[in-house]
Amino acid sequence: MLQIPTIDTSLMIYILLALLLTLAIWIFILEKRIRKIMGGKDAKSLEETILQIHKEVDDLHTFRKDSIEYLKNIEARLKRSVQAVETIRFNPFKGTGDGGNQSFSTAFLNEKGDGALISSLYVRDHVSVYSKPVKKFASEFETTEEEKNAIRNAQESLAYESKVKK
Repeated sequence: MLQIPTIDTSLMIYILLALLLTLAIWIFILEKRIRKIMGGKDAKSLEETILQIHKEVDDLHTFRKDSIEYLKNIEARLKRSVQAVETIRFNPFKGTGDGGNQSFSTAFLNEKGDGALISSLYVRDHVSVYSKPVKKFASEFETTEEEKNAIRNAQESLAYESKVKK
Protein backbone atom coordinates (compact mmCIF):
# COMPACT_ATOMS: atom_id res chain seq x y z
CA MET A 1 0.00 0.00 0.00
CA LEU A 2 1.13 3.55 -0.83
CA GLN A 3 1.99 5.69 2.12
CA ILE A 4 1.21 9.45 1.99
CA PRO A 5 3.66 11.64 3.85
CA THR A 6 2.12 13.74 6.55
CA ILE A 7 2.85 17.44 6.87
CA ASP A 8 2.85 19.07 10.21
CA THR A 9 -0.15 21.40 10.59
CA SER A 10 1.85 24.22 12.14
CA LEU A 11 4.33 24.11 9.24
CA MET A 12 1.44 24.33 6.80
CA ILE A 13 0.06 27.39 8.63
CA TYR A 14 3.46 29.15 8.50
CA ILE A 15 3.79 28.47 4.77
CA LEU A 16 0.27 29.79 4.12
CA LEU A 17 0.89 32.88 6.28
CA ALA A 18 4.13 33.61 4.38
CA LEU A 19 2.28 33.21 1.07
CA LEU A 20 -0.55 35.45 2.32
CA LEU A 21 1.93 38.10 3.46
CA THR A 22 3.72 38.00 0.07
CA LEU A 23 0.40 38.40 -1.78
CA ALA A 24 -0.64 41.29 0.50
CA ILE A 25 2.64 43.12 -0.19
CA TRP A 26 2.24 42.53 -3.93
CA ILE A 27 -1.36 43.87 -3.87
CA PHE A 28 -0.20 46.91 -1.87
CA ILE A 29 2.53 47.69 -4.45
CA LEU A 30 0.09 47.30 -7.37
CA GLU A 31 -2.48 49.54 -5.69
CA LYS A 32 0.19 52.17 -5.07
CA ARG A 33 1.12 52.10 -8.79
CA ILE A 34 -2.53 52.43 -9.84
CA ARG A 35 -3.04 55.40 -7.50
CA LYS A 36 0.07 57.04 -8.96
CA ILE A 37 -1.26 56.57 -12.51
CA MET A 38 -4.74 57.77 -11.61
CA GLY A 39 -3.40 60.74 -9.67
CA GLY A 40 -6.31 60.63 -7.27
CA LYS A 41 -8.82 60.70 -10.13
CA ASP A 42 -11.58 58.32 -10.88
CA ALA A 43 -11.81 56.37 -14.13
CA LYS A 44 -14.22 58.91 -15.67
CA SER A 45 -11.87 61.88 -15.20
CA LEU A 46 -8.93 59.78 -16.42
CA GLU A 47 -10.86 59.02 -19.61
CA GLU A 48 -11.61 62.74 -20.05
CA THR A 49 -7.90 63.52 -19.63
CA ILE A 50 -6.96 60.94 -22.27
CA LEU A 51 -9.58 62.35 -24.67
CA GLN A 52 -8.30 65.89 -24.10
CA ILE A 53 -4.71 64.80 -24.78
CA HIS A 54 -5.90 63.08 -27.97
CA LYS A 55 -7.64 66.31 -29.07
CA GLU A 56 -4.50 68.34 -28.35
CA VAL A 57 -2.41 65.91 -30.42
CA ASP A 58 -4.91 66.29 -33.29
CA ASP A 59 -4.69 70.08 -32.94
CA LEU A 60 -0.88 69.87 -33.08
CA HIS A 61 -1.05 67.77 -36.26
CA THR A 62 -3.36 70.38 -37.82
CA PHE A 63 -1.06 73.21 -36.71
CA ARG A 64 1.97 71.38 -38.15
CA LYS A 65 0.19 70.86 -41.48
CA ASP A 66 -0.85 74.54 -41.61
CA SER A 67 2.68 75.65 -40.69
CA ILE A 68 4.22 73.55 -43.46
CA GLU A 69 1.79 75.04 -45.99
CA TYR A 70 2.51 78.56 -44.71
CA LEU A 71 6.28 78.01 -44.98
CA LYS A 72 5.90 76.71 -48.54
CA ASN A 73 4.01 79.91 -49.45
CA ILE A 74 6.71 82.04 -47.83
CA GLU A 75 9.40 80.12 -49.71
CA ALA A 76 7.58 80.75 -53.01
CA ARG A 77 7.25 84.47 -52.21
CA LEU A 78 10.92 84.70 -51.23
CA LYS A 79 11.98 83.32 -54.59
CA ARG A 80 10.20 86.25 -56.27
CA SER A 81 11.54 88.83 -53.79
CA VAL A 82 14.62 90.98 -54.27
CA GLN A 83 17.53 89.09 -52.74
CA ALA A 84 20.53 90.85 -54.22
CA VAL A 85 21.17 94.58 -54.35
CA GLU A 86 24.49 95.76 -55.71
CA THR A 87 25.56 99.33 -56.48
CA ILE A 88 28.42 100.57 -58.66
CA ARG A 89 29.42 104.24 -58.27
CA PHE A 90 31.22 105.90 -61.16
CA ASN A 91 32.18 109.14 -62.90
CA PRO A 92 30.63 109.19 -66.39
CA PHE A 93 32.76 112.17 -67.44
CA LYS A 94 36.24 110.92 -66.65
CA GLY A 95 38.86 113.64 -66.74
CA THR A 96 36.50 116.64 -67.07
CA GLY A 97 35.76 116.94 -63.35
CA ASP A 98 32.01 117.04 -63.93
CA GLY A 99 29.94 114.65 -61.86
CA GLY A 100 32.57 113.22 -59.56
CA ASN A 101 31.66 109.70 -58.40
CA GLN A 102 28.07 110.60 -57.66
CA SER A 103 26.57 108.64 -60.55
CA PHE A 104 25.56 105.05 -59.86
CA SER A 105 23.98 101.88 -61.22
CA THR A 106 22.07 99.60 -58.85
CA ALA A 107 20.77 96.13 -59.66
CA PHE A 108 17.78 94.75 -57.70
CA LEU A 109 17.47 91.02 -58.49
CA ASN A 110 15.68 87.92 -57.22
CA GLU A 111 17.29 84.48 -57.23
CA LYS A 112 16.19 83.85 -60.85
CA GLY A 113 17.97 87.00 -62.00
CA ASP A 114 14.78 88.96 -62.60
CA GLY A 115 14.36 92.52 -61.35
CA ALA A 116 15.31 96.06 -62.21
CA LEU A 117 18.39 98.10 -62.93
CA ILE A 118 18.34 101.75 -61.85
CA SER A 119 21.04 104.15 -63.01
CA SER A 120 21.61 107.76 -62.13
CA LEU A 121 23.81 110.16 -64.07
CA TYR A 122 24.86 113.22 -62.09
CA VAL A 123 25.96 116.44 -63.77
CA ARG A 124 26.47 119.76 -61.97
CA ASP A 125 23.10 121.22 -62.93
CA HIS A 126 20.88 118.12 -63.06
CA VAL A 127 20.45 114.40 -62.34
CA SER A 128 19.01 111.87 -64.79
CA VAL A 129 17.57 108.57 -63.54
CA TYR A 130 17.01 105.55 -65.79
CA SER A 131 15.37 102.21 -65.12
CA LYS A 132 15.71 99.02 -67.12
CA PRO A 133 14.02 95.65 -66.58
CA VAL A 134 16.27 92.63 -66.02
CA LYS A 135 15.38 89.04 -66.94
CA LYS A 136 17.74 86.15 -66.23
CA PHE A 137 20.61 88.50 -65.35
CA ALA A 138 20.36 90.47 -68.62
CA SER A 139 18.41 93.46 -69.90
CA GLU A 140 16.78 93.66 -73.30
CA PHE A 141 17.95 97.29 -73.42
CA GLU A 142 21.53 98.30 -74.06
CA THR A 143 23.52 98.47 -70.82
CA THR A 144 26.66 100.36 -69.91
CA GLU A 145 29.74 98.67 -68.48
CA GLU A 146 28.82 99.93 -64.98
CA GLU A 147 25.31 98.50 -65.29
CA LYS A 148 26.73 95.15 -66.43
CA ASN A 149 29.07 95.20 -63.41
CA ALA A 150 26.16 95.88 -61.05
CA ILE A 151 24.23 92.91 -62.51
CA ARG A 152 27.34 90.68 -62.39
CA ASN A 153 28.04 91.62 -58.74
CA ALA A 154 24.42 90.91 -57.79
CA GLN A 155 24.63 87.53 -59.53
CA GLU A 156 27.86 86.73 -57.66
CA SER A 157 26.33 87.69 -54.32
CA LEU A 158 23.38 85.37 -55.03
CA ALA A 159 25.78 82.54 -55.90
CA TYR A 160 27.74 83.20 -52.69
CA GLU A 161 24.56 83.21 -50.57
CA SER A 162 23.39 79.93 -52.07
CA LYS A 163 26.77 78.34 -51.25
CA VAL A 164 26.59 79.64 -47.67
CA LYS A 165 23.06 78.21 -47.19
CA LYS A 166 24.21 74.74 -48.19
